[in-house]
Amino acid sequence: MEPHPNANTPAGNLQSGARVALVGMAANVVLATAKILAGALGHSYVLIADGIESALDIAGSAIIWGGLKFAARPPDETHPYGHGKAEPVAAILVSLGVLAAAVVIAARSVQEIFQPHHPPAPFTLIVLIVVVIVKELLFRTVNRLGRDAESTAIQTDAWHHRTDAMTSIAAFIGISIALLGGPRWQSADAWAALFACVLIAANGWRLFYPALHEVLDTAPRGEIVGLVRAAAEAVPGVSGIDKCFVRKMGLEFYVDLHVAVDERISVRAGHELAHAVKDAVKHTNPRIADVLVHIEPAEVGR
Repeated sequence: MEPHPNANTPAGNLQSGARVALVGMAANVVLATAKILAGALGHSYVLIADGIESALDIAGSAIIWGGLKFAARPPDETHPYGHGKAEPVAAILVSLGVLAAAVVIAARSVQEIFQPHHPPAPFTLIVLIVVVIVKELLFRTVNRLGRDAESTAIQTDAWHHRTDAMTSIAAFIGISIALLGGPRWQSADAWAALFACVLIAANGWRLFYPALHEVLDTAPRGEIVGLVRAAAEAVPGVSGIDKCFVRKMGLEFYVDLHVAVDERISVRAGHELAHAVKDAVKHTNPRIADVLVHIEPAEVGR
């Protein structure tokens, strides 16, 4: 019986991730518009910069959504392993966009520090409080889904929301200093924008690094390799495991095993044993899409 698409399966997780990305996109449209307008009317460059970062998040959420939808496509003749690599590729594109945004906003922040401008308006603080609350709620929801699905792209989208909350907190502090400190501290919001850029860049790198490793087929962390080996070794007739390779493809895993067996068994018996190993391994985790089993005589390399 096939699992329900809304269960904790790769297909269900991809669908949930795509829906969450759309919700995040809609929230970013509203919040980015509010921040840019409030920043322009309230003479706060840090709020405008924060709004620009949220506007870039809209593009990021769109890329994440597109990547997840593409990754959900089943295998075909040209992509026999499926389209799962679209998921970390989308995460890389978004993280590069975050890094680029940090550089651009930082350059503009430095200019604002040395240019005289009006002090920010008090109402901008109210906008930022609302933004922080909404963004932190979005982060917690999306990050929980990303951890459960072990999706680089979904977790990337989650940390976009956390970064936005952090930059909004920095903006709140900068505007508060500018309001309380008087004319001598009017550039505090620009300094806050510069500090926010450091946070944005740090999170951009934090998102880029794991996505790059996934594209390069780095062995997955966690207990999955140990579980696979244990399941294969528990199959009657298996003398040992010579090699065990696991790689992540989107939200799914592909396993390559070299299984040592008694050299006196027949080809048919070896074939049946390989299928038994494959079934045992796939039962350890519903996200294991396929298992390639190579049978070899027990004394080889032992």
